[in-house]
Amino acid sequence: MGLSGAKAVLPQLWGAVFPRLDPQNFRPHSLHHAERAWPETNCYVDLLVEAIAAKKFDPLPALAFTVTQDFEGDQIGFFKFPAGDLETLYGFRIQELAIFDCVEEHIAQQVARGRLCLIELDSFFLPDTQGVTYRRAHGKTTVGVNRIDIARRRLEYFHNAGYFALEGEDFDGLFRRGDFAPQDAPFLPYTEMVKFDPAPADKDWRGESLTLLRRHVARMPVDNPVAAFAAALPDQARRLEHKPDGFFHTYAFNTLRQLGANFGLLADYLGWLEAQGEQGLTGAAEAARIRDAAKVAQFQLARALARRRYDALSGLLAPAAEDWDRLAGALRARYG
Repeated sequence: MGLSGAKAVLPQLWGAVFPRLDPQNFRPHSLHHAERAWPETNCYVDLLVEAIAAKKFDPLPALAFTVTQDFEGDQIGFFKFPAGDLETLYGFRIQELAIFDCVEEHIAQQVARGRLCLIELDSFFLPDTQGVTYRRAHGKTTVGVNRIDIARRRLEYFHNAGYFALEGEDFDGLFRRGDFAPQDAPFLPYTEMVKFDPAPADKDWRGESLTLLRRHVARMPVDNPVAAFAAALPDQARRLEHKPDGFFHTYAFNTLRQLGANFGLLADYLGWLEAQGEQGLTGAAEAARIRDAAKVAQFQLARALARRRYDALSGLLAPAAEDWDRLAGALRARYG
């Protein structure tokens, strides 16, 4: 019998991975404080930061991977926690969840087993995106489902820097129910689940994290990604003239925001290492300057687009490119 034929027993399965979480009084981790230059990074990293914190772990030891970000020719790399790092540090095992029947019932089954489900959904129906995409534009984003109640049509979920709830018509829209059910078979969303193994209480966080850092330093880009992006920026900016209204934000998200947010986390990580006893460590200041330069560049790009003058953009990130060279050299000398 398929899952859709098991509705009578499903109410016994509904629950929550983190039962104590409440959207009304949720406090984001300090990595998501509003005063930060980039309080949000990308949907995948942000929700896992909050999931790690919900498990009473510190996300900072897992940020070594940020040294590997590269310019991919058309975009800055969309950075994500490597699954192996999360398993090593926290006992988080991430694996794909096969979706072949009723999506919400698959999710309910796994949440009842204590697994956090990471699912790609349409932000058109996510009320936490009010003023951006909620009921305005369709867009793919990943949320972490913590609690689901199919009978009440209610969902509680991690998304970006927070923890939220939705219900009713938004629930139906997300899962293509009722009036939102398509006539043809829908394209089933990509979904992962996080299984939680116990992590030793006496873990050597600094030692484990440094092992990961050495591995990631060996995978750093050979060529300076900030310089490569800076060289491509003027031509990319010129093409924005011919894009629809609002495309600027899509472009900036996939370039300058990813660059700035990644190096903001790297600055935090290197600061954490120093606080853990890595004396004489350098690089945090350089990473912070790259973070800030990306923020400034985003404003300058908007101004250049309004004026349709792009030549100055090529030198806009030159100091940040020099900071990357110094940062990479210091890390390779110490951990290469």
